[in-house]
Amino acid sequence: MSTAIRFHQVGGPEVLRVEEVEVGAPGPGEARVRHQAVGVNYVDTYHRSGLYPLPLPSGLGVEAAGLVEAVGPGVTLVKPGDRVAYMAGPGAYAEERLLPADRLVKVPVGVSSELAAAGLAKGLTAHMLVTRVHAVQPGEWVAVTAAAGGVGQLLVQWLAAIGARVIGLVGSPGKAARVEALGAEAVLVSGVDDVPARVKALSGGGVRVVYDSVGAATFDASLDCLAPFGLMVTYGNASGPVPPLDTALLGKKGSLSVCRPTVFNHIAARADLERAAAAFFAQLASGEIEVAVGGRWPLAEAAAAHRALQSRATTGSLLLIP
Repeated sequence: MSTAIRFHQVGGPEVLRVEEVEVGAPGPGEARVRHQAVGVNYVDTYHRSGLYPLPLPSGLGVEAAGLVEAVGPGVTLVKPGDRVAYMAGPGAYAEERLLPADRLVKVPVGVSSELAAAGLAKGLTAHMLVTRVHAVQPGEWVAVTAAAGGVGQLLVQWLAAIGARVIGLVGSPGKAARVEALGAEAVLVSGVDDVPARVKALSGGGVRVVYDSVGAATFDASLDCLAPFGLMVTYGNASGPVPPLDTALLGKKGSLSVCRPTVFNHIAARADLERAAAAFFAQLASGEIEVAVGGRWPLAEAAAAHRALQSRATTGSLLLIP
């Protein structure tokens, strides 16, 4: 038996339960992984709340790192004893679980399991945003909402490494210094600064791209930060989903474009997963990006981790330790 966090109804953090589950032996194409660290991501709160519905009861969590304990028939990508990390379907909030072996990537020497669990999903997301959604060029002005969050911090660093000119947007003045240290050229505080006006003044008329993970609360202001023919990338709903959009508004605001990517599409093919993971680990190894762990909780205290994440008081990535 293995300890896991599960929920039987949607709701707040209080619906999360500690349960004992039977893991079993891996079947064809599967591996059994014992977790050493589990990443906490905003998508976990969407699953728990029902914003992204799951069949119930369900496990939770899409990211973890640990050791391969056993493999099923036909598995050649990994072997027992390998240290691996993954981003996959919900169920990571557990001591161990079964996974398709082709969703696992080996963690290189020099990268701890904690850093892999704290950074892989966010690193894969950042890779998607700066390469596939829009191939960012040196010198381009871009804006990043929630720049002090887990994805935001990696994204700011990755963009700065490319040579982009980054404007970070944060929710409180206390987070500004951290984002500046990561490479942002300027940092603005939502609710304090007139964000669109300041962004347009700094960038000389608007940014080429806005990466927005906040959703409803920042969507309109983010659109107003764009230069003509700019791209609004909405990839999260921390404040709630974006309401229906009248596309005629995009023409009025400067022939803008909006897209809604998901990282699971980005890594659906094994080759794409390997390429994105290799790029992330290479950035870590080079020192171009660092993964900041903003908090650790025992696995059984997953509800406390969710409360902290949704308070918007945290910075960096959050972990559960089985």
